[in-house]
Amino acid sequence: MATFLYRLGRLAFRRRHFVALIWVALLTLAGVGAASAPAAGNSSFSIPGTEAQKAFDLLEERFPGSSADGATARVVFQAPDGHKLADADNKAAVEQAVKELGTGSEVVSVTDPFETKSVSEDGSVGYAQVRYEVSGMELEDSSKEALEHAADEARETGLTVEIGGDALQATPETGSTEIIGIAVAAVVLVITLGSLVAAGLPLLTALIGVGIGVSTITALANALELGSTTSTLAMMIGLAVGIDYALFIVSRYRAELAEGRDREEAVGRAAGTAGSAVVFAGLTVVIALVGLSVVNIPMLTKMGIAAAGTVVIAVLIALTMIPALLGYAGRKVQPAGEKSKLFGRKRTPSGKPNMGTRWASFVVRRPVAVLLFGIVGLGAAAVPVTSLELGLPDDGSQPTSTTQRRAYDLLSEGFGPGFNGPLMVVGDAKGSADPKAAATEVADEIKDLNGVVTVTPATFNKSGDTFTITVIPDSKPSSTETEDLVHAIRDTGAGIEADTDTEVLVSGTTAMNIDFSQKMNDALIPYLALVVGLAFLLLIAVFRSILVPLKAALGFLLSVLAALGAVVAVFQWGWLSGLMGVEETGPIMSMMPIFMVGVVFGLAMDYEVFLVTRMREAYVHGEKPSQAVVTGFKHGARVVTAAAVIMMAVFAGFIGSSESMVKMIGFGLAIAVFFDAFVVRMAIVPAVLALLGKKAWWLPKWLDRALPNVDVEGEGLTRLSEARATDADEDKELVRA
Repeated sequence: MATFLYRLGRLAFRRRHFVALIWVALLTLAGVGAASAPAAGNSSFSIPGTEAQKAFDLLEERFPGSSADGATARVVFQAPDGHKLADADNKAAVEQAVKELGTGSEVVSVTDPFETKSVSEDGSVGYAQVRYEVSGMELEDSSKEALEHAADEARETGLTVEIGGDALQATPETGSTEIIGIAVAAVVLVITLGSLVAAGLPLLTALIGVGIGVSTITALANALELGSTTSTLAMMIGLAVGIDYALFIVSRYRAELAEGRDREEAVGRAAGTAGSAVVFAGLTVVIALVGLSVVNIPMLTKMGIAAAGTVVIAVLIALTMIPALLGYAGRKVQPAGEKSKLFGRKRTPSGKPNMGTRWASFVVRRPVAVLLFGIVGLGAAAVPVTSLELGLPDDGSQPTSTTQRRAYDLLSEGFGPGFNGPLMVVGDAKGSADPKAAATEVADEIKDLNGVVTVTPATFNKSGDTFTITVIPDSKPSSTETEDLVHAIRDTGAGIEADTDTEVLVSGTTAMNIDFSQKMNDALIPYLALVVGLAFLLLIAVFRSILVPLKAALGFLLSVLAALGAVVAVFQWGWLSGLMGVEETGPIMSMMPIFMVGVVFGLAMDYEVFLVTRMREAYVHGEKPSQAVVTGFKHGARVVTAAAVIMMAVFAGFIGSSESMVKMIGFGLAIAVFFDAFVVRMAIVPAVLALLGKKAWWLPKWLDRALPNVDVEGEGLTRLSEARATDADEDKELVRA
C-alpha cells in the first residue's frame, strides 16, 4: 500500500497540470449536471416491513386517486375573544376562505368546518382540511401563495388564522454559522501550518471535493428521490474529512522536508505514510456510512451512500490533488519548524519538547490516574442516556414563531393534544362475509380502549372491501401513552381478524413515527456488530494487533454514549437550549443513536489511525512501547488536535440550521468529536497503551501470517530507499572502475 501510494504521490507531483485539469473538469461536469437537472421532487419516506407502511400501501391500492402521499394543510380559524365561529360575520369569513382554498389547480379536496363538524365544543376554534395531489416539496409556489393569501384575507376580518401540515414545507436553511465554522477551520489551519498557502490547500481541496459530491447529489436528486437532508449531510461530513485528510498529508510533507528530503521525494513519502492512514481512515468512515443500509429504510440508505461517496472523493483528492498542488506551491510551503513569514519565528524552540511530547510523557508516568479520570468523566456525561426518549419531530417541535407551531397549539387548545396526531385504522375486509359488520365491531372495540377520545364512522372504498377509521387519542403524538394506544389497537385487531377475517392495520403519521423508532431500535445491535466487526478486522490488519483495535472500539463506545448523553441534556432536558437555538425540547430524533454510532465510529477511527500509526511506526523502528507513545504524540498530537478542532467547527456550523434534525446532528457530531479526540484518543488511548506495554502489539503468529501486509508504517519505502542507495553506490563504483 505505502509503495503504491508513494509512486502515486510522485506521479501526481510530476504530472500536476494533468491531475489538476482532471479534478477541475470533474467539478465543472458535476456543476453543469446540477444546474441542468430538474428540481428535486418528492423524497419518498417509506419503512418497509412495518404495519404502518403496509397500511399505507393498501390505501394506495384500494383508494386510487386519493393522493395518500399528497401534501395536506390544516387551516385553523379562531374567533376573537367572547365570540364564536358560528357568528354570522365569522362564519361568512370562514366559508369565503374555504371557497378560495378550493380554487387551486393542485387541490384535491377542501373540507368546510361547519359541514364536517370540525369546530371545538366551545365554538371558538375550527379547521378546514386541504389535500393536494402532490407532496409538499413538489407543491408549486402559486399553490402555497394561494393558501397564504386565503389565510391573510380571513385574518383581515378579525379571525386568528394559522396553517399547519406539510403544505408550507420549505427547504431548511443552515444559517451563517456554517460560514463561521469554515472560517474557524481556516484560522486553525493557518496557526497549525504557519502559512496562508499551506493552510489554503486543505480548504481548497475540501471545497472542490464537496462541490463535486454535492453537485452530483443535486444532479441525481430528482431521479433517485434524494431529500435536502442528504446533500446537507454529505456537505457536513465531506467538509470535515476533506480538510482533515488534506491536513494530515500536508503536515507529513512538511515533516519530510524538515528531514532534508527534496520536494518530490517528500510528497511521495507523505502520500505513502500519511496517505495510507488516510485510505484506511476513509475506509472506516465509508463502512460506517454504507452500513446504514442494513436498517432497510431507503431514506437512511440513500443518505449514507451519498455521504460515503463524498468521503471517497475526499480520499482521492487528498491522495492526488494535494501532491499536485504542493508541486505548484513549491517553496511557499516550508519545512516543519522553519521560520514562517506569517509569524516571524519558530513555533517550537530548538531542544524544547512540544506540547504533545510533554502531555504524552505525563500520561505515561500517570496512566492509571489519567485512565480513571477519562472514564469517569465520560461516564458522567453519559448519564442522561438513561432517560433517552426517541421520536420524530412534528409541528409541536417547531419554533413558536412559525405558523405551523401556532396552528398545532390552537388545535391542542380547541380539540385536545391528541388531535394533532390522529391514528388511521385501515381494515382489509376483502375476505370478510360482512365488511360493514366487521367495521362496526372494529370501531366498537377501539372505543372501549383507554386513551381514546373519538372514533369516526368507517369510510369504505368504492368496492366496499376496505375501510378507514380515524381514532383521536387523548395524548399528544410523541407521548408514550399514544404509543401504548397504537400497540393496544394492534393487539385488539389481531383478535378481530380471527373472528371476522378482516385484517386491521394502524397507520398515519403518528403510527409511522412509532414504527420508525422501533425499527431503529431493532437495527441498532446488528448494525453495531456489522460496522464495528468489519472495522475491527480492518484495524487488525493496519496495526498488526488484537488489543489496539479492541481498545479503539471500546473507547468509541464511551465517546458515543457520552455524546448521546449531551444530546439528551440539551434537546430533551433543555440544558443550554437557548444557547443552541433550541426553542422546543422533546424526544430525540429516532435515527440519532444509530446515525451517531455510524458516523462517530468512522470519524473516531480517523484519529485512532492517524495517531496510533505514528506510535506503531516508532515501535516497529525499535523504540520501547512507552517511548513509542511519546514519539507518536510528538509528531501527531498537534495535527490531530487541529483536525479535531476543524471537524468540531465544521459540524458546529450546522447548529444554526432551521431544521431540527440537522441542528441535532451538527451538535451531536461536534460534541462526539470533542469527547473522542480529546478524552479518548488523547488521554485514554495513551494511558491504556502505557499500561499494556509490549502486549499492546501482540498478534498470534498464525494470524500474522494470514493477514495481508498493508504497510501503513512505510517499511516498504525504507527498503525502497535502501535499494536505491545500493544501486547508486554500485553505479559510482562502476564509474570509478
